[in-house]
Amino acid sequence: MKKIPLIDIRSFIAIVTFGLILVVLAGCGSSESGAAADKPDKIRLDYAYYSPTSLVLKKFGWAEEEFKEDGIDVTWALSQGSNKALEFLNSDSVDFGSTAGAAALMSKANGAPIKNVYLYSKPEWTALVTNPDSGISSVQDLKGKKVAATLGTDPYIFLLRTLDAEGVSADDVEIVNLQHGDGASALTSGSVDAWAGLDPHMARLELESGAELFYRNADFNTYGFLNVREEFAKKYPEYVERVIKVYEKARKWAIENPDELAKLVAEEAGISEEVAKIQIERNDFTQPVPGDVQKTAIIEAGKVLQAGEVIKADADIEKLTDELIDPSFAEEIVEE
Repeated sequence: MKKIPLIDIRSFIAIVTFGLILVVLAGCGSSESGAAADKPDKIRLDYAYYSPTSLVLKKFGWAEEEFKEDGIDVTWALSQGSNKALEFLNSDSVDFGSTAGAAALMSKANGAPIKNVYLYSKPEWTALVTNPDSGISSVQDLKGKKVAATLGTDPYIFLLRTLDAEGVSADDVEIVNLQHGDGASALTSGSVDAWAGLDPHMARLELESGAELFYRNADFNTYGFLNVREEFAKKYPEYVERVIKVYEKARKWAIENPDELAKLVAEEAGISEEVAKIQIERNDFTQPVPGDVQKTAIIEAGKVLQAGEVIKADADIEKLTDELIDPSFAEEIVEE
């Protein structure tokens, strides 16, 4: 039998050894990549004047502290309304966005890949507002009138639900689409007859111009939802819980320090402390975990929106609500 030359055996061993080294290095590389994939490079949060706890979180830098050792940057974007927060979420500009519950459902019905994982407050943040000399004292008086509202937000949905409840057709009212602050200005100037208001703008007009909240219904105000992009929640569930953890710190601080909270809201929103105090009084911070109560409220709002052709007739409101509201993350963090 012909012998294999020694040099060939040595070459073979060298080749095998080199190949094993490459396999090990590749494994290390993929392991490192996997480790990197286990955490985001940055966490993008929004803050909003209608979400006092977000202002607390931003002010004290607790999110930055939480993720500093991980080398994760925290960035902030101002949401001027639920519609803007949802735009940010849909365009992948933020990972977490603050909205009203019904507005989140509208977006979900249009295919937005979002989940509600936390409640930043139970507010009475919207009502129908008019000037003291407008002659408007009831919802019936809105027929043929101009009413300002921000499409896709809780005040807009509140307006639709109110009209429906009071037997007034939305076709009998001219709804003027204006961002919240612009709606307040339009009411003050007389460009519109009424406004579906939002705090703190609504509270400011009450104090500064004697604006009247001629229709209030706390049950028509849907909850303050902290939404996360589904992709982020799927990839980084631990970090969703850690964001909720710092929100919990802000929530507890808000409950324990109402006067300081009013000062902070006044400073951030550029309003007086008196206005901020009214806004804070209209927020309940004691129910942070979403659940059946919120589902019922959102389903009822969804039915009205569907009847008004804001949500498609073939949409399954209950299924959408179940897909939207996910309490599992908050349940892991919130201590009763």
